[in-house]
This record gives sequence, structure tokens and C-alpha cells, in this order.
Amino acid sequence: MAGRFRGLFKVFRGKKGPAAAPAQQPEELEQFQPQQDDAALDRTQEQDRAHGHFRRRTAQMFRKFIRIRRGKTSTTATEGTAEPDSGLTELQAEPGVSTDSPECSEDSDSPMNDHTAKTLMDVAGTEDMAITNTDTRETQGIANPDTTPTPTGIHAPELDFFEESAVSPQQQVPAMVRNIHQRLGFHVTVDARLPINLLRLAEEHPADVVLTLLRCAPSCDRAATMMWRLIGLSASTLEKVLPTLLCVMEDWPLHSMSTSDGDDTPVLALAATLALWVIVQVPRCHEAMNLYSSRIFVALLSHVVITTQQTPEEVDHFWRACREEHGLPTNPNRFAVQAMKALLCQLRCDNEVVAVERKRGWDTLLCADTQHYAVGLLAREMRQVLMPLCSRITLHLLRLLSREEPRWDLPFLAFLVEVLECLDLRECGDSVLEMMSRYLLSECRQRCRLALRGLVVLSKDPAMARRMGSLSQRLVELLDDADGEVVRMSLSVFMNVLENKDILVSSTTAPKLAEALLPLFANDNSHVQLLSIHLFSKVMELVVEEGKKPLKTIVNQSLYPLLIYGDDENWRVAKASRETLICAAKFLKRTDLEQLLKKDQRLKFAECLLAADRSRAAELLHQALPFVGSPQESLREAAARFMATARVLLRGQKEELQVLSEALQALRRDDSPSQTNIVVQEIFNKRAAELRSSAGSEPESL
Repeated sequence: MAGRFRGLFKVFRGKKGPAAAPAQQPEELEQFQPQQDDAALDRTQEQDRAHGHFRRRTAQMFRKFIRIRRGKTSTTATEGTAEPDSGLTELQAEPGVSTDSPECSEDSDSPMNDHTAKTLMDVAGTEDMAITNTDTRETQGIANPDTTPTPTGIHAPELDFFEESAVSPQQQVPAMVRNIHQRLGFHVTVDARLPINLLRLAEEHPADVVLTLLRCAPSCDRAATMMWRLIGLSASTLEKVLPTLLCVMEDWPLHSMSTSDGDDTPVLALAATLALWVIVQVPRCHEAMNLYSSRIFVALLSHVVITTQQTPEEVDHFWRACREEHGLPTNPNRFAVQAMKALLCQLRCDNEVVAVERKRGWDTLLCADTQHYAVGLLAREMRQVLMPLCSRITLHLLRLLSREEPRWDLPFLAFLVEVLECLDLRECGDSVLEMMSRYLLSECRQRCRLALRGLVVLSKDPAMARRMGSLSQRLVELLDDADGEVVRMSLSVFMNVLENKDILVSSTTAPKLAEALLPLFANDNSHVQLLSIHLFSKVMELVVEEGKKPLKTIVNQSLYPLLIYGDDENWRVAKASRETLICAAKFLKRTDLEQLLKKDQRLKFAECLLAADRSRAAELLHQALPFVGSPQESLREAAARFMATARVLLRGQKEELQVLSEALQALRRDDSPSQTNIVVQEIFNKRAAELRSSAGSEPESL
């Protein structure tokens, strides 16, 4: 009977050309034209009784269907509100085409199209769905008594099904959705007008349909699966339904919104994710999914992150029921990851999904401690092929991160940082800078590191760089951090900002920054070392006039380290040191020293500098001591030469013996001393012995 009844609807298929219908159907189309009145149909039956009992019964059924279609409609809907009425079963025609004509549109986006109705009938008869449920009982704790089906015969509702109801037509929508769900839940023949009615309701009242269906079947039973799949078959309907579905998904863990009948029962966000999972697997939903893809991705990412870190009791209870009913993954976060993969595959990102899998990114995403690494990996893979999508995703994430007390923000921040280079900073630069400035002050190391990465990107933009002055104090503090990467990024931000010609270093920042840079000249990381030397030069060049005087003392302290690093084995460091040393001489207005450096007479430079201030010989010798233990022979030899020059100036100073003793201890730690080192040791030994003898003590055995 079901097959014969579905065959009746072949007459409503629209024509796309001569090949639109099989060759054996024209005779049937002529006999069952909707334009014919009842009398014409009766005459046709009387003239051709040879067609038999089957065609007579078919014609009678069709006459009844035509009368139903032409039934009177309810009153006009209130202005601005589309109301469900008795016209729900009317076929929607293209402009200029009568609804009684067999030329009705076959456009799959039209919810009134017979092709869509027939497709639903095919879907309803398919048992190998993504999520099946042969049990119509509801999830414990979420069951709605209105949805419990009565085991009676199922018949299609008449057009005046709610016509005599005391409530308004719009208030009838939830009841109609529950009725459709109840009827589809039985394994009996279902009138094809049910899917047509559902699509009309979903287009005119998407919020009522979505919320009612989620309340009827939160665990997405067989009937609900059929209904969600039908909605996914119509792009125009899906476009109207998705915003409400996404609102539920985004309002974690419960969404509370009243339907037109006053029902405000909370809806679980995870139930909406389950419904979306069903829709995503409908092949014809690509266009609507693309339209909302960024928002869907953020909602799914939120569910992965949240359910990994914290699952409320009601969500856990709900998911246990879903897992038992449908054979879903043990944890809801794994299910959300599956939905995310399905979405990316819909967006033709199969290669990126595989790439993340190859790097074990999906497994990493399911661990709370490593989620931000996995999200960063996913963002890097996506930005290669989905830059526009990544930009839209970032705008959604910014709204999440802008909350006063953001939750589970670390993975979102990781995604944002990875795609910053894809963004139009003219559109969202201010929001991003405000976000990064806030996280820069965080005590969480991961958040601070991510904020620094973001600031490195932002500081390359002149407009953003000019607004980073307020961050200088915090960036200076981070230069003393034990994490070399944090130090490197802080230096990079300073360098990028000072690359702008119209930005100067204030009188308060300059001495603090220069003082923090001096220890970094000896950093083990050559990149940090190089950046610190270059930045020191920038500070001398760009400090405001009133800041030069307090800066001179620190510049004087930098001369001897820079002199020694001029012999560094890394030629970039050596070159930067020599150039910065010339800048320092110029800053101090020592033309004589500047000329010696330009002629590369660095040893004479040391003698000249020491001669100008003999009282600092002990201090400068102390500065040279650490270099004696350097792993680089070139630096050890440079330090020894400088010490040999400085020891002459130590004569007569009360701390001479102590300084020489410290120098000797440093020199003796050299496992492979150079000839210069050996000579210096001999000189220092001899002078130390003289000092001890004159003081009346025995020479120390060295």
C-alpha cells in the first residue's frame, strides 16, 4: 500500500525537459492532471474500465487529496508573524505557475516540492541512518509526557486539524511538531503531507520547531532523525533553522527559551549538537552549512573544550542514555570531535583532517592539559586553505574572549593567535590588541606566552605599534623571565615597535629597558643575544632628549662587554656588537673613541678608555672575569688581553690583590688556555706574589 500511495505523487513532479519523465508515464499524466475537475475524472473512469480496480481506487484517493488541497485556509496571519494554517499542505509553486499544475518546481530548496516529499519517504524507509532508534521512550530526566505516542492507527491530519482549537494558530506550532514526531515514530504508512507540513512549519516558525523537537526527542530517536534529515534536505529551510540550533549549542550547558505555547523547559546544548550531527551527514546541506560554517565550528570547538574539562551531572546523565541508545562514543567530547571532522569534510578539508590525525592532534585535543596545542595545530592546518573561514571564526572567538570572566579561554586564544596574520586589523585590531594586553598580565604562563605571540604579530602594524606604549613596563619585566622564548618575544615586540620612525623611547622607559638588556648580551640563545644588542642600539638612538642623561651611566657599563663580544665566533653577534659600540661612543660624544673603533683599533680603544678613568679599573676587570670561562676561545682571549691592560691601572689600589686573586681563579678554570691567557696568568701570579710579600704573608701556591 505504501508503494502504491507513493506512486500517486509522481504526477506532481516538475518538468525540466523532455527527458524529465520515463517513456511509460505520459498516459498516466494525462489521466491524472490536477486541472481536471471531479466530473472529468469520473468520465475518464467510465470510458476506460479496462484499467481495473487499482486505477479506480487510485483515482478516488486522488480526488480526496485534491479536495483537501483546495480546502479553505485559515484567517490571514498577523502582520509580521507567519502563522501555521490549513494551507500547510499547499504545494509552493514558482512565480507564474499554478499550484494545480504538474509544472510545479522541482527545486530541492522548496519545502513544498513533491520531489522533496518523496525523498523524505525514501529516507523514512531507510534503516541504515547515522543515528537510529527503534525505542520511542525518552531520556531519563528529560522525558516529556506530551511526546509519548499512543499505540493506535496513524492517519494524516485533516487540514482543519487545529481549526476549532481555542488557542491561536501560532501557539499550535509546538503541538503540530509533537504530532508529526509522534506519527513518524510508528512503523506504519505515513501520509506524505507530514514532511510538507514540517518544512512549512520550520520555515515560518524555526525557533518553535527546533526547540519543540529538541524537547520531544533530546536523544534524537528514529522519528526525530527523520525530521532533522528532512530539514537538512532543504537548503532554504536549513538556513532558517540553523541560527536557533546554534543558539542552543552556544548556551552551555542549558538553553532556556519559551516556545509560543509557553513551554520554557531547558534544552541541553549537547542535544542540539546531536541534531546537527545528523544534519551534517545529509549530502545536500552543503550550501547552508557553508553559510554558518564559522559559527558551527566555534560551537563544536566549545563543546569539545568544555566537555573535556568539565561535564555537568545533567549532561553526563543525558550522554549515558544517548550512548546506550545509539552506540555513540563513551565521552561527549569524542562525539563533538567526530562532528567537527564531519563539518570539515563537508567543507572539503579532508586533507587537513588527515594531517591533524597524522600528528595525533585529535587525540591531543581530548586532553585538557594539551588542548591549546591541538587547537593551534588545527588552526595552522586550516589557515592554509580556509583563510576566509578562519577570519570569521576569529571574530566569533573574540566575542567569547571579551567576556569579563571567560571560561576555557586558553584553546580559543591559541586559535586566535595562529590566524592573526590572516585578519584585517582595520576591522578588529583594537579588540585583538585589548585582548592581548589583558592576557599579557596573566599569571598563567601559557596565556602570557600566547599573548606575546599575538603582540609580535600586532607590533608589525604601525597603527597597532603606536598604541603599545602602555605595555612597555610589563614587557621590561618579562625580559628577566627564566623562559628564553618569553624573553625573545618580548624583545621582538620592542624591536617591531621601535622600527616605526615616529616612535621614541620615553625618559622613564629608556634606563629601565637598557639596564634589563645588559645581562642579555651574554644569553646562551644567540637570537636573544643579537636582539638585545640591536635593541640597545635602538634605545640610544630613539631616547627622548631628557632621557639621555640618566642613560649615560648604563651606556658606559655596556662598553667593555660590547668590546669583548666584538670577537664573538658568531659573525652576526660580532658585527652587531661593533656597530653598537660605535653608537655608544657617539652617544657619549667621545669622538676619539669613535675614530679608533672605525679604524678597528679596539685594543687601543680599551687603553684609551681605561686611561680616562683609572678609578674604574677594578670594576672593569670584574666585568671581564665572566668571559674567562666562556666556551668560546676567542672570547677568553679577548678577556685576557683586556685584563692584562687593566691590571697596570690597578697598581696602588687597595683592592688590587683581591681582584688579582679572583682573576687568577677565573683564568685557571680555562681547560685549553691560549698563549695570551698563559701570559696573563704569569703576570698576575707575579704581581700577586709581590703584594703578599709586601703584606708579610706567604705567597700562595698556584
